[in-house]
Amino acid sequence: MSAAQQLKRQAPGAFSLGGELSFATVPDLVGAGARLFDDAAEVEVDLAEVGRSDSAGLALLVSWMRLARRHDKRLSFHQVPEQLVGLAKVSGVAQLLALETP
Repeated sequence: MSAAQQLKRQAPGAFSLGGELSFATVPDLVGAGARLFDDAAEVEVDLAEVGRSDSAGLALLVSWMRLARRHDKRLSFHQVPEQLVGLAKVSGVAQLLALETP
């Protein structure tokens, strides 16, 4: 699955991400993340269609968050799979990614 198939623009500032987030698939997505911030001050990424993910998937989210801050944009992730939330908590980046559940 290519990065274009995994990251889809739904509307200005709204994207969906699907498929596997692994060391094999994430490198193409890192660069594709730049287009997230082309046309909106606030960006939402829906991860409902993400299947299996490893630490590379978590690194991708952190990379995009850093990119958002560099561009002075607001980025939020929605419907994050529990596997990624768990990795974020163990890694200590859940708060950075705003993945903490109340």
